[in-house]
Amino acid sequence: MSNVLHIKNMVCPRCITAVIEVFSHSGLPVKEVSLGEVELNTPLENDERKVISDRLSALGFELLEEGRSSLVSKIKTLIIDQVHHNEEALSENFSTFLSEQLTHDYSYLSRLFSSVEGITIERFITRQRVEKVKELLFYDELSLKEIAYRLNYSSPAYLSTQFKKEIGMTPSEFKRLHRPGHQSLDSI
Repeated sequence: MSNVLHIKNMVCPRCITAVIEVFSHSGLPVKEVSLGEVELNTPLENDERKVISDRLSALGFELLEEGRSSLVSKIKTLIIDQVHHNEEALSENFSTFLSEQLTHDYSYLSRLFSSVEGITIERFITRQRVEKVKELLFYDELSLKEIAYRLNYSSPAYLSTQFKKEIGMTPSEFKRLHRPGHQSLDSI
């Protein structure tokens, strides 16, 4: 058995804290916890795995078995982390980034993701980016041009087009509403 566990629905630093508490309360020391992943000092026994799984489920997380679901979870985690938690724009396209990070050919990752999630990786990225745009518009600290640059859009016009296609209104219409309709990251 592996010392690395994959956990679905970890999308923010508070999730990391919650997962650390689950392992701490179970008396299981962890080497490292990052979005979607926990590295243990030793593999879990079957009874420990069941207890951890139940405790994580109670908090809205899911302990994944190794394999396809685990890889899809890693894809989602990398995208969420890049879009929502990194200030710097990605210097390469997402396909290259994901291929390098996961050491798999992008076409394989894309087919796998689509078969498991029912949407393409590109659509998932678009949804995440639009959600981040909504957040940034709500806080009203950046111009549309700055938001477009920060999220690696080719232009503010392209950002507006994608935003309208996804939300049904332009960024300026959204901003005027002052009600973001913000969704939690794991529900997107």
